[in-house]
Amino acid sequence: MADGSAWRSERQEGTSDRTAPSRQVIGSSIAVRDVVKTYGSFRAADNISLDVQPGEFITLLGPSGSGKTTLLNLVAGFQKINGGEILVDGRPIHNVPTHRRGFGMVFQSYALFPNMTVTQNVAFPMRMAGLDRQTTERRVAETLEMMRLSEHAAKLPTQMSGGQQQRVAIARAIVMRPKVVLMDEPLSALDRRLRESIQIELRDLHQRLGSTILFVTHDQGEALTMSDRIAVLDGGRIVQVGNPVDIYRHPANRFVASFVGESNLIDAEIMQKRGSTMTLRTRGGYVFAAESASGIDVGRATVLVRPERIVVGDAPLANTMPVTVTSALFLGEILRIEARTASGETLLIRSADGADRRLPSVGETLHVGWRAEDCWVLA
Repeated sequence: MADGSAWRSERQEGTSDRTAPSRQVIGSSIAVRDVVKTYGSFRAADNISLDVQPGEFITLLGPSGSGKTTLLNLVAGFQKINGGEILVDGRPIHNVPTHRRGFGMVFQSYALFPNMTVTQNVAFPMRMAGLDRQTTERRVAETLEMMRLSEHAAKLPTQMSGGQQQRVAIARAIVMRPKVVLMDEPLSALDRRLRESIQIELRDLHQRLGSTILFVTHDQGEALTMSDRIAVLDGGRIVQVGNPVDIYRHPANRFVASFVGESNLIDAEIMQKRGSTMTLRTRGGYVFAAESASGIDVGRATVLVRPERIVVGDAPLANTMPVTVTSALFLGEILRIEARTASGETLLIRSADGADRRLPSVGETLHVGWRAEDCWVLA
């Protein structure tokens, strides 16, 4: 938790290129340089390097065991690095104790004091920092208002819902207005609707505070919704860093394409390449164009086609191929269709529900296709 230690430099105000000019930025920069963390022969962090800009919301995304929580713990000081360095505002923090790093912390478990009211829980970091009563009361009131908790100020945690308790935990983490807030899967215990609501609240809160946020999750939806940038980890390494649109539309490899969102990965032969556009042919003979940034220009390639980018028709048209429906589900706002190509490949298709859209039957023939800008050749 933030403790207002003298180690932290005074706040600086500024602006961020990612938001409106009026936004205040108080966040610190974080530089991770060739960081290694080992447990015996196992490398939980394998020469990780990452630059986080002041006031940035960056998410560490990956499956269990990928190294994302390890990296967060190394930044927080809960674990010692075995190699490399971590700098905050250009200063090494390897020998700075966790409680003196001045970071706000939000955990998956709410970690609230059960015998304290909401006000007392949120005020705790300020009391530990020795701040005067007037300043503490004013800042706590501001923070409770910001988190929409004012009417719950006198309640104990056991008298509140899970979502409300998580808001209290977030309020406690930000009451000192820390330059850096570290969040370790804070929404994973909440139900879907509440999780989505707090995602939006966290994003709005970040815009108002201007703190640097390092957020850990295995939930791709959370990462895409909230982040300025996403660092995707696998096997203790960062395999791609980019903004949500680039990560989703232009994944660096098969792992990122498969992990972030649903995907169709199609094996195809490269027939021609002109600039950034390739002409390819599937095993079944379907010829199509695709965008590419890779250096591959001959041989075979794997092409990513997102399910929502596939266009579906009932009759054959130019640049379409026939597929046979093997599964069709109505999911409310979308139709989820699985179909098999003539060469035996399976395609996943997601179509928006509409007044004139019907759910196809299993065994029915559809005709599908996609544009060059709707698919991506993986390196």
